[in-house]
Amino acid sequence: MTTTGHDLAALAEELTEMMTEDAAAVRLAGSTDLAEQATWRRLTAGHGDRLAAIMAEHGWPTEALVGADAAKAAWLVAQHADRQLDVQRRAVELMAAAVADGAASARDLAFLQDRLAVNEGREQRYGTQIGAVADGRPVPWPCEDPERLDERRADVGIEPFAEYTSRFAPR
Repeated sequence: MTTTGHDLAALAEELTEMMTEDAAAVRLAGSTDLAEQATWRRLTAGHGDRLAAIMAEHGWPTEALVGADAAKAAWLVAQHADRQLDVQRRAVELMAAAVADGAASARDLAFLQDRLAVNEGREQRYGTQIGAVADGRPVPWPCEDPERLDERRADVGIEPFAEYTSRFAPR
């Protein structure tokens, strides 16, 4: 089956709509209202299922394929597919190949790799996932080789850890 420009435009629109829906509902993720949390879970699961189908048909939705906004939306959907590790694993695999080809963001891939590592119970590599704020200080999920963390972050275009975590501290 051949994909037309119209099909890709519709796909891009669909992905950006998922990002819009995500932004409108993300506050529900940590809600104390279980019905709101369930709404978030259903939304992200539906988006994750759709991304899995998109990846099966098109591979990773790169900027060249769907445009910058839709490519960012695909990444966000993968980030939030926390209960669908198969979707996150496939996204990491496809996105890593796209990064190697210069078609996707190494920075975004690093965030997704860390998210998957935390979800699988492994140490994260880039320190992008914050577990909590304790005593006014952000507490990241465990990181591998913390002495070289900022070096790895710089390699993929992420600001130093202290600068990044300052955004999570209560004001």
